[in-house]
Amino acid sequence: MAKRGYHHGNLRQALVDAALDLIAERGPTGFTLTEAAKAAGVTPAAVYRHFEGREDLIAEAARQGYEIFADLMEYAYDSGRPSALTAFLATGRAYLAFARKYPGHYVAMFESGISVNRNPDLARVSARARSVLEEAARKLSQHIPPGKRPPATMVSAHIWAMSHGVVELFARSGPGTQAPFPPEDLLEAGIGIYLRGLGLIPPDDPT
Repeated sequence: MAKRGYHHGNLRQALVDAALDLIAERGPTGFTLTEAAKAAGVTPAAVYRHFEGREDLIAEAARQGYEIFADLMEYAYDSGRPSALTAFLATGRAYLAFARKYPGHYVAMFESGISVNRNPDLARVSARARSVLEEAARKLSQHIPPGKRPPATMVSAHIWAMSHGVVELFARSGPGTQAPFPPEDLLEAGIGIYLRGLGLIPPDDPT
């Protein structure tokens, strides 16, 4: 891995960028702070001016990932409107796109063991990302009588889990686990089946 170095005193971001490369390459526990410092072109002692330890560094990588992720999910949702269903499906595709384009952030967010409640900023931005799916679920379920309507938080959690499963099994996996269909098609079909089973897609919807 090429040494990044840093300029104009932006040491904190240089360390995060170095950590993201190492996380994508080796996983969240596959590197030391000394290695992150070396990749950033600074001494190990310099790291502790900005981060308490490796987990603190990974948490900042996760926070930045959630910022990108939330922006991407919001854009996908807005681009899919005015149809509630197309907006919902767009957020699923955005999940897959994010995992592919930002592997270091994705691992820091979802595979590092770092709690989203580790600090207030991380909790805030992760909640913003979740709120996009929850809003999409609320819009989809408006036609269902309140007494029969599933909670939007439950529906969004199920879709999040389905998206995560497709990513882990088929969008980021290595040789030997190739999906029989494109991950986007698997996810879209799965979401459609799930939503119809809950009655979240009106019977007369042709989608």
